[in-house]
Amino acid sequence: MRGSMAWIRGTWLAAAGVAACCSSLQTRAADWDQFRGPAGNGRALATSLPVAWSETENVVWKVPIEGKAWSSPVVADGVVWLTNATEDGTRLSLVGLDAASGERLHDLTIFEIAEPAFCHAFNSYASPTPVVADGRLWVHYGSAGTACLSTATGEVLWTRQDLPCDHHRGAGSSPILVDGLLVLTFDGFDRQYVAALDASTGQTVWQTDRSIDYGTDDGDMKKAYSTPTAFEHAGRKQVVSPSAVATIAYDPATGDELWRVVHGGFNAACRPLYADGLVVICIQRGDALLAVRPEGSGDITGSQVVWRAGKAAPTRPSQCVVGESLYMVSDTGIFSCLDLATGEPRWTERRSGRYSASLVEGGDRLYAFDEDGGCVVFAADPNGFVLLGENQLEAGCMASPAVADDDLIVRTKTHCYRLGRAASPPSQ
Repeated sequence: MRGSMAWIRGTWLAAAGVAACCSSLQTRAADWDQFRGPAGNGRALATSLPVAWSETENVVWKVPIEGKAWSSPVVADGVVWLTNATEDGTRLSLVGLDAASGERLHDLTIFEIAEPAFCHAFNSYASPTPVVADGRLWVHYGSAGTACLSTATGEVLWTRQDLPCDHHRGAGSSPILVDGLLVLTFDGFDRQYVAALDASTGQTVWQTDRSIDYGTDDGDMKKAYSTPTAFEHAGRKQVVSPSAVATIAYDPATGDELWRVVHGGFNAACRPLYADGLVVICIQRGDALLAVRPEGSGDITGSQVVWRAGKAAPTRPSQCVVGESLYMVSDTGIFSCLDLATGEPRWTERRSGRYSASLVEGGDRLYAFDEDGGCVVFAADPNGFVLLGENQLEAGCMASPAVADDDLIVRTKTHCYRLGRAASPPSQ
């Protein structure tokens, strides 16, 4: 099924390429503008991120964030933005902090929800990470609502609350910008589809059903929480979006399916990685972890899957590629490194902890924040696990960290921190 506004594709898409709010596929500037940063892969341009901190050491500022929300911070033009929600989901909001001082600049109510849908206690009503570009910021709370705001004034420019989906346990997929389109993912209990909105106006440009044979009538086995990855490979732009049972690549201009890989599994949450001509996909159960050449059309499972691996694969923390290696931490604290070309393990380090936050890398250092306040800093070294630091904060992380200059912006369950070289202990 396609959206009723599919007619807009031709003429509009030509103009969209030069629209002021357009965001192209190439890496943008140093701002941490979306989930997992400017390239969507967790890698920062910073080379001197901190290795050691505590509640009193190397904390530039610490700000309490009321409510319950697992979305990651984004940083643009000197402001840290975080979507937020009350624990019961009746108020969906947006917080803006001065990146230098932590001063609260904005606390904006975006939606008031009289009867929020059910959300599992492990999730939150504001788990999708916003995306920001060219003076505009787009927030997404799943089927509860999507909005575009001016970052200069906080004015809401448009909203949508008519994209249906029973998330069943809450939403988790973050929006992405591709050539003037805001791409949204709805892999719910009742229906599964991907939609693209005009980023300037919020109008639907295309909407494509998943059309996957899930092999079951149980909607719980059809859910997914992943954020797509957009890139250009061999001259073809594509948006790769993992779902339950299969991962599908779409033409970002039209929503037409380019190719699919069938891997089984469900609850996909890791953002796929594109590196060295391969797409790395991670999913709960099924093949767990696989690398695909994003070439051909139709079902390419039998022709373009380069390798599969299952041991120590995460289901929530997205991985990082550094050099020729894939680094990852499992939900239960198993750290590992794989050869990107072959999937062969280079090393494994069994530790402990519970992990949901995705890895961040800067200056060949990898940061793994856990759900209980700890962070393991280790080297991007393919020859073995090298521990660089272990740190502890009062509360744990469900959100993935962001980067501002040579500092980490960390959202815990209770506060937002800027971790770097601080001259004195922060005020709280």
